[in-house]
Amino acid sequence: MSNSQTKVGSKIKGLRETKNLTIEEIAERSGLTADQIMSIENDQNLPSLGPLIKIARALGVRLGTFMDDNDALGPIVCRAADREKDSSISFSNGATDARKHMEYHPLAQQKAGRHMEPFIIDINPEDAHDFQLSAHEGEEFIYVMQGEIEIVYGKDTYNLKEGDSIFYDSIVKHHVHGAPGKSAKILAVVYIPF
Repeated sequence: MSNSQTKVGSKIKGLRETKNLTIEEIAERSGLTADQIMSIENDQNLPSLGPLIKIARALGVRLGTFMDDNDALGPIVCRAADREKDSSISFSNGATDARKHMEYHPLAQQKAGRHMEPFIIDINPEDAHDFQLSAHEGEEFIYVMQGEIEIVYGKDTYNLKEGDSIFYDSIVKHHVHGAPGKSAKILAVVYIPF
């Protein structure tokens, strides 16, 4: 388990306790179950960005608050060599599935007050087809750097290969994963209005 993943769970728990909120209150505000929140806080499972965004809203903070190292007001440069050394955040496929299928490399952890979350994401092949779709406010942009991905968006499924991109409203239920048996590397930018 990476340090960064541990930090996300403990930051959520710390913020919740600072605001004197119970797990049940966060569950009610976010629409998630108390068990889901408990497993996230205990670093047993990071389901996907959707639930984390809902928890951030329930706590009244930006998503970036869970990932920030420190806050800088000026431009943030993320060097490729540094990115490979930095701790990443691993997400499992769904709240009921703890297999790690995506590794997120945040590109703007030090940028204060941001509304966009840019990531390089390594997607591992997986066999499951019972994807848990998520929806949240905002927009997402994905550019496929290597490999091939599938995006389930509402009732439609889109197949994207290297060099393809997609821009969509996150409020529609969606799920991003590798094409069957394929791995991929993507650039993803998530915009969350706050």
